[in-house]
Order: sequence, then C-alpha cells, then structure tokens
Amino acid sequence: MLQRIMTRLYTWFVKRRFAEFGKYSVIHFMPRHLCGEKYIHIGKNTDIHECVTLTAWDNVNGVRMSPEIIIGNNCNIGAYSHITACNKIVIGDNLLTGLNVTITDNQHGAFTEEQLDIPPIKRPLLSKGPVIIGNNVWIGSNACIMPHVKIGNDVIVGANSVVTKEVPDNCMVAGCPAKVIKEINRR
Repeated sequence: MLQRIMTRLYTWFVKRRFAEFGKYSVIHFMPRHLCGEKYIHIGKNTDIHECVTLTAWDNVNGVRMSPEIIIGNNCNIGAYSHITACNKIVIGDNLLTGLNVTITDNQHGAFTEEQLDIPPIKRPLLSKGPVIIGNNVWIGSNACIMPHVKIGNDVIVGANSVVTKEVPDNCMVAGCPAKVIKEINRR
C-alpha cells in the first residue's frame, strides 16, 4: 500500500518533466536514473517499474545530440531495465519486458587504436542508428537490444539474448547473437 502511494506521488511529481506523459501511466518509486526527460514521450497506461534507467543524452563531453525516446501505450517496462538514447528509440504499443533489459542506440566510442587510451566514459557517444520496436513485443529478462536494430510486430525475444540485427514480424529470437528460432506464417 505504501509503495503504491509513493509511486502515485512520485509519478505526479516527475511527469511534467517529460515531453509527453500519457494518462494512467506510472513510474514506480524510485527509478535508478532519469535524464533528458524533455526528450522522452510516454504513452497512455504504461507502467515503468522501479530502478529503471531512462536517459536521453543531448550533450556528452561537449558534443550536442538530438535524442528522442518514444514509448507507446500499454507498455510494461520491467525493473532494473535501461533505455538510453542519443539518437532515437521508438517502442510500439503493448511492449512487455522482463527484468534488467537494455535498449540502447549508442556506445561509448569506436574500437580504434586512437581511442584505446581514452577512458571509455570520456570517449564520444556514438550511434550506429535508431532502434525501432514494433507492437506486441515481449522481451525476456537480461536481453540487450543493440543500436540500429528494428524489431517487427508480434515478436518474442528470449531471455539473455543480444539482438544485433533486424527481427521480422511474427517470430521468436534467442541467443547471443539472437537468431530466429521459430516463425509463425500468418495468412
């Protein structure tokens, strides 16, 4: 009961910092880290569980970026998940994630000889491209969705998977890197 009250109060307090915050959506008390809320859009009836990190980076080490995170309606983001953008992440409606899911459109620097002597936290933030996730997607616990990935509609991403390339509609992927393990041909 106390947790529910804290969540309602916390949501009321932070929702005005977001670009958009849909009706009946909540952010559970207490997220791990919120940054760049003015670039984050959250749809209606979306539930963001405790200890989630939501970051939209517009300036890292003096480099300006144009981030955007769009989370659809009726989504459920599991505890300890991490969604971070310096480019763009679009999540469709009805997303369900397990615990500790990472969705990122960026990385700390490139793997080059020039950058090896720079501490990773001081390397420039780079994006290979946006992440687009379709409707009715279920992402299992500990999965990672990497930059420049498009996931189709009606997809299941297995727990502990690392998605590094496009995933078609109506399929299940798993592994590291994730591969299609089952497909449903809808007629």
